[in-house]
Amino acid sequence: MVNLGLTKVDDAVAAKHPGLQQYAACQSYAFMKGTASFILGTAGLFFAQRALQKRIPYPLQWNLLVSIVSSSVFSYSVTRWETMKCSDLWLFLETGNVPDRNSPTAIYSEYKNL
Repeated sequence: MVNLGLTKVDDAVAAKHPGLQQYAACQSYAFMKGTASFILGTAGLFFAQRALQKRIPYPLQWNLLVSIVSSSVFSYSVTRWETMKCSDLWLFLETGNVPDRNSPTAIYSEYKNL
């Protein structure tokens, strides 16, 4: 996904940022992992609810709604977590330092940017 856009990157920019290829691969992996977690989560929750349908009967549309909404939240959290790891990788490749996400200033700046 993200790797396709690398062919359009100017050579000067690619030379200035040698970790661009690794970052793009990491982002692509993060997006695919989020997509897979959505698909597998939806299917797993749907079939789990179908198995519980005998005890708690409710319509099929609610099975789908609950499965899709909860899998969307799960997929978002997986993608966000993986993207944060990719951001840390990018900072490491550019500066050589790993960011400390546990420091009070890092937590404050993260909430400030929201």
